[in-house]
Amino acid sequence: MRNLFILGILLAASFFSFGQNKDSLWIKKISDEILTNGKAYENLRYLTKQIGPRLAGSAGMVKSEQWGLKMMQESGADSAWMQECMVPHWVRGGKDYAKAGYIPSKPEKKGGPFPAYVYKELDVAALGNSAGTGKSGITEEVVLVHSFDELEKKKDVVKGKIVFYNHKFNDTYINTFHAYRDASPYRGQGPSRASKYGAKAVIIRSMSHAADNNPHTGATRYDSAYAKIPAVALGLRDADWLSEQLQKGNVKVTLKTNGHFLPDTIGHNIIGELRGTEFPDEIITVGGHLDCWDNCEGAHDDGAGCVQTIEILRAFKAVGYKPKRTIRFVLFANEENGLRGGTKYAEEAVKEGKQHILAMESDAGGFTPRSLGFSGSDAQYEKVLSWKKLIAPYGCTEINKGGGGADIGPLNRALKTPTASLNPDSQRYFDIHHARSDVFEAVNKRELELGAVNMAAFIYLVDKYGL
Repeated sequence: MRNLFILGILLAASFFSFGQNKDSLWIKKISDEILTNGKAYENLRYLTKQIGPRLAGSAGMVKSEQWGLKMMQESGADSAWMQECMVPHWVRGGKDYAKAGYIPSKPEKKGGPFPAYVYKELDVAALGNSAGTGKSGITEEVVLVHSFDELEKKKDVVKGKIVFYNHKFNDTYINTFHAYRDASPYRGQGPSRASKYGAKAVIIRSMSHAADNNPHTGATRYDSAYAKIPAVALGLRDADWLSEQLQKGNVKVTLKTNGHFLPDTIGHNIIGELRGTEFPDEIITVGGHLDCWDNCEGAHDDGAGCVQTIEILRAFKAVGYKPKRTIRFVLFANEENGLRGGTKYAEEAVKEGKQHILAMESDAGGFTPRSLGFSGSDAQYEKVLSWKKLIAPYGCTEINKGGGGADIGPLNRALKTPTASLNPDSQRYFDIHHARSDVFEAVNKRELELGAVNMAAFIYLVDKYGL
């Protein structure tokens, strides 16, 4: 009996090893295809250089949607379509301008008179969804605060002034997304919290720890209980300068911005599909968001995620892989300032009534892949964790609890769908996030392709074994 028991264990181990070896061969085949014949980098070149900025409602949005549909078809999708959704249409409306006036602590010339004011232009970008100043602009004294707690302490002096939130990225966080989560409430909530006490406008220290002076935009969210006031992001060098001047004395700033909303317009999620051969009503979703801010090419955010998504589709077809389950490759609309695409996708999934077993997103840049994140039950996580040895050789050496993304969040909330994310190295991401420096030249071809390899390996394993 003991010998039969040992034989059973050996046979089970042998079958497991055979399965692992077969999976390794498939993953290696997919990886080789992406790394030797990959189209992701050239697709990104076209998206960024020929189409460029593609904020919801813009002409770039329309061009990118048409391009995305064509790429799905050319990459071998069994079917491809445009899923309509209404999107907001905020426009910057012209050049954002800021000028600081201050009284210097020393005369400009030895023995000369003190000038009333010396002026310095500041590098700013209006926050997305923000209200403009009007043609005449706003000129007011600036009140410096570093936190919402400090705003509360100074609430009696901010009326009629410009509040400057100089909340710095916390450099002690090794994962820079933690610093972003800490700082981003000042962009999202800052204008309304200052407006509550009568502020005329706000200036936000850019959500970055870059060494340059590029301002980083991003969406703000107004509280309907208070007036919508203009809001701009300020480059980091200018933020440090302004903070230093305010500690010496009063500073007046002139702001001129032109942001406003046009009526909502029609946008689309772009969807390509490989139909499952055994379980066609079980759906795996993988994607990124097609829109980006109007002040950049959106190469890392999220052109990288879009071309990686298309590349997985292309590679699966190129190596002859026939999925058991239906895989949908999605380029989501309007992640940056409305999340209408992800919301629409979830609504249609609920109506469809099929089982959505996983949604995976790439929206953290095209840098070197480090880990995968996964959100699901403990049992599902243990199953996913058992695949680590198969994926680790390609860069993602860890599979961590907690994974997802903004676009697939609505699907998770609606259907409790497990979610996953590609987690690249984060150190350079917020140097370029939502800034003019997010351009094609900032993306490394090899890193971009390796991200697609790791995503493809994970999707392959979920497709083969389910969750």
